[in-house]
Amino acid sequence: MPECVIKGHSQCIWSLAYLGTSGNIMSTSEDSSIRQWKRNGDPVEKPWYSDGGVIGPMAVSPDETMVIGGSIDGRLWLWNVKEGSTIGDPWEGHDDVVRCLDWSPDALEIASGSEDGTIRRWNPDTGRQIAPPIKTSHGWVYAVKYSPQGDKFVSGGAGAICIWSKDSKLRIEIKGHENWVTSLCWSKDGAYIFSGSRDHTIRKWRMIDGQELVVFRGHTNPVRSLCLTPNDSHIVSASNDCSIRIWDLKTNQLVGDPLLHDDQVRIVAMSPDGKYIASAGPDRKIYVWSLEAALNWHRADDGNAKLKGRPARLSNILNVDLHFN
Repeated sequence: MPECVIKGHSQCIWSLAYLGTSGNIMSTSEDSSIRQWKRNGDPVEKPWYSDGGVIGPMAVSPDETMVIGGSIDGRLWLWNVKEGSTIGDPWEGHDDVVRCLDWSPDALEIASGSEDGTIRRWNPDTGRQIAPPIKTSHGWVYAVKYSPQGDKFVSGGAGAICIWSKDSKLRIEIKGHENWVTSLCWSKDGAYIFSGSRDHTIRKWRMIDGQELVVFRGHTNPVRSLCLTPNDSHIVSASNDCSIRIWDLKTNQLVGDPLLHDDQVRIVAMSPDGKYIASAGPDRKIYVWSLEAALNWHRADDGNAKLKGRPARLSNILNVDLHFN
């Protein structure tokens, strides 16, 4: 059972982020708002609204003083977290929906990806682009993520993952997924990349040469979001099959039973202390889960049978492929 279920948004929730200093949760929604919550579900101040319609992706600055949000009209909005107000005018450049955002670890730039097929990089102080747009080979840019060292970034889209150098040059193109890549994350040392896809799988890749190392199978619908625990011991996945799953990265096995939503799960986020998972989607609620409890949770009843379109026994669908050469 979740520790807390947070209600307040009136439409689908698209993005979540934890604030490490306070442990508060930030959320964006189709209701055009950004909201901040305490872990117990109490709202913090009033919602923030943009005049650009739906706010989809969101990224918090490393010092947690600013939030960047992307809208369906292609514009980016920068907010001051303390004041809850926008900073300057919206940033313009994309010609279509903004799908993903990430802040570089040194806080000196922001990367955005869009349905227009480009990655754009921005100076957060000026709102201006710092380099020409990158036209990707994978069409829509569903995911973009800086490495922890900040010397490169990775993007994902139509079946491909691209690793880019800081000067926007393509280093490696990785193919292996059979459908769109929807989510990406890096190991803490920058040596590995994890990807989630509409092909229902999660995959682990070696960054240096793009070698596929592990395929995690278990979800029965598209994987929409991934996050790693701070110590890289587990990866958490969210899927359209209405479940969240936790995988042990030493054994490459599923741990505990799936955590269930009433509807598809679009986004999952990990608290900086590694103790809590937040998840959300079209059911307009944010679920807060204890990681420790989830790792030890096994249903007495066959709760997995409740998942839409899935077999009653988890052992029938769990399959992990390992690749070492």
